[in-house]
Amino acid sequence: MLEMRGITKRFPGVLASDDVDFDVYPGEVHTLLGENGAGKSTLMKILYGLYEADEGEVLLNGEMLEIHEPTDAITHGIGMIHQHFMLVPTLTVAENVALGLKSTNGFRTDLDVVSARIDELSGIYGLRVDPGSYIWQMAVGEQQRVEIIKALYRDAQLLILDEPTAVLTPQEVDQLFITLRQLRDDGRGLIFISHKLHEVLALSSRITVLRHGRVTGSVPAEGATRESLAQMMVGRAVKLAPDKDEASPGQVKLEIRDLRVLRDRGGEGVRGLSLDVCAGEIMGIAGVSGNGQMLLAEAIAGLRTPTAGSIKIGGKDVVGMRPRQVRNTGLAYIPEKRMNDGAIGEFTVSENMLLIDHNEAAYVSGGLYDFGAISEHCQRLVDEYAVKTPTLDTPARNLSGGNIQKMIIARELSGTPEVLVAAQPTRGVDIGAAEYIHRRLIEQRDRNTAILMISEDLDEVFGVSDRVAVMYEGKVMGIIDPKTTTREQVGLMMAGVVEERALA
Repeated sequence: MLEMRGITKRFPGVLASDDVDFDVYPGEVHTLLGENGAGKSTLMKILYGLYEADEGEVLLNGEMLEIHEPTDAITHGIGMIHQHFMLVPTLTVAENVALGLKSTNGFRTDLDVVSARIDELSGIYGLRVDPGSYIWQMAVGEQQRVEIIKALYRDAQLLILDEPTAVLTPQEVDQLFITLRQLRDDGRGLIFISHKLHEVLALSSRITVLRHGRVTGSVPAEGATRESLAQMMVGRAVKLAPDKDEASPGQVKLEIRDLRVLRDRGGEGVRGLSLDVCAGEIMGIAGVSGNGQMLLAEAIAGLRTPTAGSIKIGGKDVVGMRPRQVRNTGLAYIPEKRMNDGAIGEFTVSENMLLIDHNEAAYVSGGLYDFGAISEHCQRLVDEYAVKTPTLDTPARNLSGGNIQKMIIARELSGTPEVLVAAQPTRGVDIGAAEYIHRRLIEQRDRNTAILMISEDLDEVFGVSDRVAVMYEGKVMGIIDPKTTTREQVGLMMAGVVEERALA
């Protein structure tokens, strides 16, 4: 069905795709796998008309394609389901599907015809959606069904799926895979992009791995393992589940009671939440994005003022304190949005390392900065936390995502905190950096720090946490032991279907 031959794409200073060959047969799911920056998205953006290749050619059903923009791709039956949905929230399902299409009713949109076809496609592929529903009223899983229906309405025979499970519960993932297998069985070609190795193995027919813009191998899914795929991605053996001893929790260091926090757009995002985190343990927070996790983290860090409740760090209530005052009680904070809240891109690595401690006596002499002491401190952190940077004077924006994250973690952990809040600590970093970050979190736990880790990656939550609190619509549905609870049970809690006590 699809042949991409010798695809090469250069950006200033970067060879993003280096003579890549990739093909897809009708009736198969061909997965593109690789670390961040490996070239997966670049290759697919070339196929979908968002980029133009510098070299190489694309053939569809044996015919040479000239794709200059997404309209060309859509015309040739290529559809793309983006990780961040391309939907207009204030329009209905039918209106979103009809956008950009010629109407059969002159200048008026023929929504009755569109709605009937949506109902037909919904019935064929099990994509239950109401054509008259507004997008803003729909759950994330339903919105993704609309994206798939949009592509099918345009009769896409080749579908690109970019991280389609990133914001879904395990049950929604299962339902999505049923639909994708049906599309495959109908003879469509599917290109699946994901970093979740167990999902890749469950869905794929073939797997092609990219590293540094080049193909390092293409293997059938049958016979492949998570370990073998990880090694192809990174070029060395990777520990997918971190080694850790049993936790030995001490006294409560973070105590939250009846916490209530408002969303930016109004309404409560955290609703009467209570939680304890002890010294020497990692408490994971599991939940689908948008269920109050970020509001909780910001409230603990002093970035958002709760409307009710208490947050105690080391026995001291920090509600109403400024972020600096909260930190002085013993908090370290790894924010979800590292380039918004965790680092300043224009500042050097050294300046970012010192953002918190810049007024400490150890780095000031006679009212002036002691640059020798600063350089020694920052170099020690760079070496200890394996931050890959040309120099300490390199702007942070020039580092990879994984190295920016390691820089932030090095800074936050350098002060031996009592409590650490780590929000999405490995989001957007490659599998090698994630392995390293997990190891540092466990080492910090073993130094008796109380750690609250917020993650939407269930593999991470189950692998790193000692206990897991499951959030849904701003409330804790229950606290579970990851060693004795299944992902399916946690998925039901994440969807608000069942509370912990109902699982017993």
